[in-house]
Amino acid sequence: MSADNKQLMRDIFAELAKGNGKPFVDSMADDFSWTIAGTSPWSRTWRGKQSVMDELMRPLFARFADTYTNQAQRFIAEGEYVVVECRGKVMTKSGKPYNNSYCYICRLADGKLRDLTEYMDTELASAALGAP
Repeated sequence: MSADNKQLMRDIFAELAKGNGKPFVDSMADDFSWTIAGTSPWSRTWRGKQSVMDELMRPLFARFADTYTNQAQRFIAEGEYVVVECRGKVMTKSGKPYNNSYCYICRLADGKLRDLTEYMDTELASAALGAP
């Protein structure tokens, strides 16, 4: 199980490194939830794939001037969890670089992403992106 989950995340991040987020979106279960840890304006939990797409992804990507890429440095897998240490890179429409480091804790089941908890530099997100 953990080897399959780890390979799925490797495949997803191989595409994210090229700016292709489709495999990531396609892997989300309908009841997928995404939590951004912390106390920033971006910190909260979105429940349901549609909520993640409409309330997190769409407003976030609307701020980007060019293609967002995310390069994974490390994958650690145990059971249904895969931890991904990665670095995103993009220029915002306001001319500020948004190059953040992340730790994603992903729970997978039946070949689908069920939950993701994101740890990042929330101060950088607020400075570069403003409030959601």
